[in-house]
Amino acid sequence: MSQASTAPQQFTWEPQPDAFAYVKELVAGFLERNAKARELAQRMQDETATRFIDWIDHISLPDTAATRERLVSLGWELREPERTEGGRDVYRNEKGLFPAILIGKQRTQVAIKVDSVADFLAVHRLPRVRVQGRPLSQLRTADAFSEGDTDLLVVERHGTRAFGSQAIDANFAMRSMAHYERFRFRQRDHQDRDEGFAELSRIIESAVSELGEDLTCDLFFRSEREYWMRRNTAARVQKARQDKLGLGWANHDHHTYRSSRESYAQLIKVLESIGMRCRERFYAGEEAGWGAQVLEHPVTGIVVFADVDMDPEEIEGDFSHQGLPARSKDSGLGTVGLWSRLHGESMLEAGMHHLECQFDWHALVSQLEATAGIKTMDPFTTFPFLRQAFTEGEWWEIADWRITGLLEDGLITEEQAATFREKGGIGSHLENLERNDGYKGFNQQGVSDIIARTDPRKLVDA
Repeated sequence: MSQASTAPQQFTWEPQPDAFAYVKELVAGFLERNAKARELAQRMQDETATRFIDWIDHISLPDTAATRERLVSLGWELREPERTEGGRDVYRNEKGLFPAILIGKQRTQVAIKVDSVADFLAVHRLPRVRVQGRPLSQLRTADAFSEGDTDLLVVERHGTRAFGSQAIDANFAMRSMAHYERFRFRQRDHQDRDEGFAELSRIIESAVSELGEDLTCDLFFRSEREYWMRRNTAARVQKARQDKLGLGWANHDHHTYRSSRESYAQLIKVLESIGMRCRERFYAGEEAGWGAQVLEHPVTGIVVFADVDMDPEEIEGDFSHQGLPARSKDSGLGTVGLWSRLHGESMLEAGMHHLECQFDWHALVSQLEATAGIKTMDPFTTFPFLRQAFTEGEWWEIADWRITGLLEDGLITEEQAATFREKGGIGSHLENLERNDGYKGFNQQGVSDIIARTDPRKLVDA
């Protein structure tokens, strides 16, 4: 099990325009020389509102001294332990969101991420393409489209950063599917939240003991996306659009969970038990009333944004691990706390508040409305390197006992209670995000804005 950090760390992410321009240069040259890949990139844009560059897992380039020098000058570093089969060297740039670059092969290859290699090959009718990696392997790859000295590869990963084929034991594969099923149909409704977290911890501990943290993390969030998607119309519409091209959710950027103050430390403990590591923290000020811990998994690359109501002085401590006491009734609830009281804990019955994926921002707004009548809220971030917005929220029915409890505690008005009973409350969103210049961070002011705009009380009182 991963050990919780004892002190908060600071992370500062900056745009990396030169490195991003280099990747765009490589991609443009590749697409110019590979017609089938170019056609796929155009279909991604037109049919899914996604950009080819955001799906790239890695790029393989011929070995030249000039290429190696340029990579190093732009922030890529040679990773000696990751030398691949066939002797290729692996370069990674951790200053932002960039594909790995492999050096040592004579052909230029671009590999894109997909949820399932088999799905991609079936959609594009490629029956004769050889797949490297057996079904249920942690790594599967296939050469989809080759032209001249270029290849478009598709890559399916499950808890591994490797590039070479890996042997798989049939019993291990079956155990992984058994644990995945346990995640999928675990009991999420509990009268006692502590019991719910305790049961989830036991399920995770069992999976980690047999599969390790990396694969457990992959399977766990795969099940979490499925649960969230069943409760969000925009998610189902967009997933179907991406599945039409055999892509799946491999363009996910981060998963957002909301938590009560009382359960926040348990949420972080669960995430760290599958190898998530704490990154930057946020506190937006007394008026905003919220805080967040960002976590990232070093192997799967999965990122979590964990929201909670927070007071000004609490940013000074290690609130992610020390926990947060319940607020007095006089202090009231912020947006996140009220959402958790209305719908439950994200890690339990409510599921994620939203999944954020990488898109062509303007294209997704227009395509979702034109094809499915799904509207997008005003953006809450509009930087050149980061643009974010929620789809209009999914309304969920609210259990009467939850409304009654809030009313008895004096946390909502009679009018608000009546509206919650009649109409329900906003439960979840799909988030439309566009990143440029490899920017890996978030916009604290923008997040504060959207949290304020999605306060259930404001939606009722409007």
